[in-house]
Amino acid sequence: MKIAIIGAGFTGLAAAYYLSKKGCEVEVFERDSNPGGLAVGLKEKSWQWTLEKHYHHWFTNDKSVLSLASEINHKVLIRRPKTSSYVDNNIYQLDSPGSLLNFPKINIFDRIRMGASLAFLRYNPVWKPLEKFRAVPYLKATMGQGGYKKIWEPLMKNKLGKYSHEVSLAWFWARVYKRTSYLAYPEGGFLKFAEHLQRVTEKQGGKFYYNTEVKEITGGEHPEISFEKNNKSPKMNNKFDKVIVTLPSFLFLKLASDLPNDYKKTLTGLRGLGAINLILRLKSQFLRDGTYWLNMCDANSPILAIVEHTNFMDKKHYNNEHLLYLGNYLEPSDPRFKMSEKELLELYDPWLKKIKPDYRSQIIDYELSRAPFAQPIIPVNYSKLIPSFTTPLKNVFLANIEQVYPWDRGTNYAVEIGKKITDMISK
Repeated sequence: MKIAIIGAGFTGLAAAYYLSKKGCEVEVFERDSNPGGLAVGLKEKSWQWTLEKHYHHWFTNDKSVLSLASEINHKVLIRRPKTSSYVDNNIYQLDSPGSLLNFPKINIFDRIRMGASLAFLRYNPVWKPLEKFRAVPYLKATMGQGGYKKIWEPLMKNKLGKYSHEVSLAWFWARVYKRTSYLAYPEGGFLKFAEHLQRVTEKQGGKFYYNTEVKEITGGEHPEISFEKNNKSPKMNNKFDKVIVTLPSFLFLKLASDLPNDYKKTLTGLRGLGAINLILRLKSQFLRDGTYWLNMCDANSPILAIVEHTNFMDKKHYNNEHLLYLGNYLEPSDPRFKMSEKELLELYDPWLKKIKPDYRSQIIDYELSRAPFAQPIIPVNYSKLIPSFTTPLKNVFLANIEQVYPWDRGTNYAVEIGKKITDMISK
């Protein structure tokens, strides 16, 4: 069976690996020059490892991707980094029941309420009834006024913007239930892991075409794709037995003009946010208390999270540079999404100086990464809105992060989706 896979993110990579392992003839088409999708990496000449353009890690219960790493014999590192919150111009560690009980910015009664609420979500394995409710009313009712105002209200606003009051409690539950204190990271970086997976797939007969953009998909007994290499005409056409599209749904709509209007409406009703990350390369440590992940719990902050990668992975892999992400999820219409690297740094500068006044003198360089779609918006009863793997186009399938539910999107679930679509097509 000859199968085309559009997109070399981890859904496409996993599907290619598992299908080629089953003896299918697989061809992967990717517009970018490297595999990895949202986890694609970059590398300076002086670095030993690659670095993701958007911060990534795994939880130690991410079974799908960790099993895949084990299967292809790729080493995974396990660490327990520190997570903190920026509240009232100070940094407080908040990543355990003990640190919550010692958090001085809310009264002890609200600390206990917050702990009890989080414990309920952490140890309750049943999520389905929760999808009928919105997250914000639950947070207001159970976290205590102090906890909600100091922590959750600014976090929800900074992460989700105008959608903060729409997301379901099931989405929030998944973020608490799935979290682990220890985190995992592939040796060499996610790009190295993706390239390793590609090499194994190629040994199984898989083929990969980079800098190749698919322009059109037509369904049928033998669906056809039209594509261009290196943005140069003429277009080329190939026929396959099956086509798997791993792109976001709005891009699928652009490629498949023959889709019926009713189906198009179901996909256009799905909403999501893009992501921007300004990466600073520094001569010295920025978060000097060793914090890896800093949530900016201030509604006025133009930054959602400050993530110091080298407080998680050893700086020796990056020529002893200290690498810092300044991250946001935004609508593409947000002014910050259109700003240049320099403009963003000027916007962020007053907030960064509150944490480390002399940071600018430590900058080696900085780089901006944008992704137009990175975070699906999960409203109540999302289980009724999830697109099916099958599409109205015969032998054309859709497999992307909008089908990850109730869990939060990530490479673990991209691999899981890739395995599921493989099993479905194999049957």
